[in-house]
Amino acid sequence: MQQFAVVATHSISQPESEAGSATAVVQLVDAAGTALMPPVQVYGNSLPAVVAELEASRRPRWVFDSVHDWYPGLLSAGVRIERVHDLGLVRAILRNAPYAEPGGYIDSVRALADPSTAAPAHLLPPARVSENQGELFSEPKDQAGALENVLEEFRAQRAAVPETERGARLGLLLAAESAGALIGAEMTHAGVPWDVAEHHRLLAEALGERVPAGVRPPRMEELAAQLRALLDAPGLNPDSPAELLKAMNRAGIAVSNTRAWELTEIKHPVIEPLLAYKKIARLATANGYAWVDRWVHEGRFRPEYIVGGVVTGRWASHGGGALQIPHQVRSAVRADAGKVLVVADAAQLEPRILAALSRDDALATAARGQDLYQGIADAGFGGDRAHAKIAMLGAMYGATTGESGRLMPKLKATYPRAVGLVEWAAAQGEAGAPVATYLGRGTPEVPAAWRQAKSRASSESEQRAVETEGRSRGRFTRNFIVQGTAAEWALCWMGELRRRLNAGRTAGIETGELVFFLHDEIMLHVPAEQAETVVELVHASARAASELLFGQIPVDFPVTAVVVDSYDQAK
Repeated sequence: MQQFAVVATHSISQPESEAGSATAVVQLVDAAGTALMPPVQVYGNSLPAVVAELEASRRPRWVFDSVHDWYPGLLSAGVRIERVHDLGLVRAILRNAPYAEPGGYIDSVRALADPSTAAPAHLLPPARVSENQGELFSEPKDQAGALENVLEEFRAQRAAVPETERGARLGLLLAAESAGALIGAEMTHAGVPWDVAEHHRLLAEALGERVPAGVRPPRMEELAAQLRALLDAPGLNPDSPAELLKAMNRAGIAVSNTRAWELTEIKHPVIEPLLAYKKIARLATANGYAWVDRWVHEGRFRPEYIVGGVVTGRWASHGGGALQIPHQVRSAVRADAGKVLVVADAAQLEPRILAALSRDDALATAARGQDLYQGIADAGFGGDRAHAKIAMLGAMYGATTGESGRLMPKLKATYPRAVGLVEWAAAQGEAGAPVATYLGRGTPEVPAAWRQAKSRASSESEQRAVETEGRSRGRFTRNFIVQGTAAEWALCWMGELRRRLNAGRTAGIETGELVFFLHDEIMLHVPAEQAETVVELVHASARAASELLFGQIPVDFPVTAVVVDSYDQAK
């Protein structure tokens, strides 16, 4: 019988020295939310021991209002949990899930301004750790209200998932999203191994010696002097786009902006030092000395991952720009002595997801056992891989004009089911209708103002504005189904890998841990002697994720995994 351990917070009157301290309330229930044991009240800093005891004896799925609020404290106490149901993350998905059962709970969630953060009023904040150890299980005192509120939402969420094939998919998404919350917290706790001395060496090489805050580094100042001389602008501040643009125009360089990709098209002596300045200025700002001081501690970079932080289900991060570790500093991401990094990524994930979603046999064949873009090129573009890639990306991202537009008819003729699916999704978006990922994450409701404008537009200019916004939404929905399903595949991949790593740990084998994730790439920090075993687990988990989502289908999802000492060696 599946068991759930529901956790809620409850404040009670304590002795004066403990006034205002918080307690947690824990109760075991079955899948229907029926109690299997009386609720127990736990003093804050005793919770890890209680969780460890129940995890070992009952192996329940824990029910938290927010994994983000509860799990870091457990990890700090050395306690890991296997499975979880995150009420907040599930609430955010159910709000827009077209596969969910309509009704009271779904209607109330859809009325929330922001269901990812604005929990129903009856959900209370997480427990604050008490100095008083207390007993592991004390007599329950007036905790029924807090616990019942959490139980009520848990029951409502489970009831909102229908017992249908689509409901089973939605259930998988909710479980995977909650598992992702555990993975994110565990990666933050583990941290990315970071060699501060190597980072400082890279900065000294690129920027020059460290200078006080607000002072331009020596190498940047040298380049700034070159720019001033070449543009005959003695007072130029190259960090100001407006000043830089004005100086370039005055020097006869016809540019409308100072973006690097446009500057590369210009022939002028100032371009080379300007691009060099921009490159190291980004390094100094995004990952300079101040960044290391703030974000790297005890040899670890510990960003906070925001699971489902993007509307498609992709992750975001808070703290130090975790999802953008630039190539310039990747050699500072370095394994500890006796350990290595296993860096793995899923090749061309999104077009392969499109092949699976559309059941396009021709596209599946193009991807099988080879570079997908080259397979497309050989099938319909005379072997021109660049053209094949432009066409496919245009189809998925809505770039259907210019070169992409010219190539689209050939792509559609070769892969009608794949192109037809994204075009259908685009048409849905343009009409203001929702679309969903394979597992059932739905698009947000169209703004009421746009619907009103669409129904009331009378003048030609109003009609154009409505159509422009509709096309923008069409580009969004076109990619939503692909990018969102790719995010689901990645969640299942990591979830499977985490399960297998935990199984090794339970068997007494230290297989290492996940420390970094970016869309379709993962990094593990593992003992050197276990590297090949972990590589095998990475590949096996990818195969399992594909089957978990799609069953047995003729679409390959190849993963490349390399064993390196530092991140820069991976690519």
